Amino acid sequence: MARKVFEHHEAVSAVVPDAGRYRAAIAIKALQGGVPQFHKVLDGQSFGTAHEADVAAADVLPTLNDVDEDGQPVFAPT
Repeated sequence: MARKVFEHHEAVSAVVPDAGRYRAAIAIKALQGGVPQFHKVLDGQSFGTAHEADVAAADVLPTLNDVDEDGQPVFAPT
């Protein structure tokens, strides 16, 4: 699991089960607490193991520039 901290939120690499496979995701949670929100990344890609999906999510995490006030990810332009 990779982690990135912002002013009011933290983001970690995450995995979401999907029909017997796994999707890469970024989980975002407010630093003062609360429930994390999972944001799937790498649209259309799924992985055979949770480990593979987590590695893929960790590779995406550095492109996360910020988290807006609503807890939504703001990625670098591609």
